[in-house]
Amino acid sequence: MGRTPQHYFIFETAGGFCGIAWSDVGITRFQLPTRSAAATERILLRRMPGAEPGAPTPEVVEAVAAVKRYFVGEETDFSSVKLDLGDQDAFFKQIYAAARRVGWGQTTTYGSLAKELGVGPEVARDVGQAMAKNPVALIIPCHRVLAAGGKVGGFSAPGGSAAKTRMLELEGVHVEPPPPAQRSFQF
Repeated sequence: MGRTPQHYFIFETAGGFCGIAWSDVGITRFQLPTRSAAATERILLRRMPGAEPGAPTPEVVEAVAAVKRYFVGEETDFSSVKLDLGDQDAFFKQIYAAARRVGWGQTTTYGSLAKELGVGPEVARDVGQAMAKNPVALIIPCHRVLAAGGKVGGFSAPGGSAAKTRMLELEGVHVEPPPPAQRSFQF
């Protein structure tokens, strides 16, 4: 593949243990929090075999500090973090660039993001696919992209849609939980 070697760093936040990986171009991967450093490292390495632990560069140190601020509920902007999306599909890169413009405490939908890119709502599914494959969740804020009607939609990170809901709540965004299944008749 000819990519530069990748390094990674595992760190603790108020939300759990996160992992970040980088090349000499920018951040290549971000792992949302899990309960243990070992679990975070395992997930990160499954997606980037051959990466080595490393001392974070000044840019990575800045990104780590921003992530820590984020998980204590401090308004954080990741839009200036340099990324290395490598050989991602060009259309996915456009989708990611549009998603990065969705700021703290704001949400959009898969369909709105497709429309912003000048493509029809039939592309909303592609937007969803791009979000599911997002290598740097949080830094590209896929948690702010909702399904039609403001429904949470899927989330491929540990904890699934509950994690997405918690992240939005940190930003002061309250989404409606799915209606509970009917348990019993009330008479």
